Amino acid sequence: MSEPGGHAGSAECLFCRIAAGTDPARLVLTTEHVVAFLDVRPVFAGHTLLVPREHVPTLVDLPARLSAEFWETGRRLAAALPRGLGAEGTFVAINNVVSQSVPHLHLHVVPRTKGDGLRGFFWPRTRYADEAEAERTAERIRAALAEERSAP
Repeated sequence: MSEPGGHAGSAECLFCRIAAGTDPARLVLTTEHVVAFLDVRPVFAGHTLLVPREHVPTLVDLPARLSAEFWETGRRLAAALPRGLGAEGTFVAINNVVSQSVPHLHLHVVPRTKGDGLRGFFWPRTRYADEAEAERTAERIRAALAEERSAP
């Protein structure tokens, strides 16, 4: 996990090294707490990654003290890509553990235009068997959220 209040991360973590300036990256924005840079394997030109400087493995691990700046910077990037690149919009996504190529929280901000070939989500869509299954699923999520609120 990260060091409290520090920018220190793991020497083994590529995104920590980029945030520390020891590995090269095409930076587009830096602040005290976050760094945004171009993905080296972009979906489309301008595909940007936003990372906390502090080593944070997944969104679940993001400290509340970093949350506002992380999301506000993501919002700013989602607005800047269309303006700067002539895109019509953006696709914004985070993988947590599964499909997370680097185990350091990163927000993908991908410029989009109609007809660009990217089709919806990357996984098959399904339906609930019935309303009862949907309600059971919702109840399980509500219970997990209630447990979170009551935890010390």
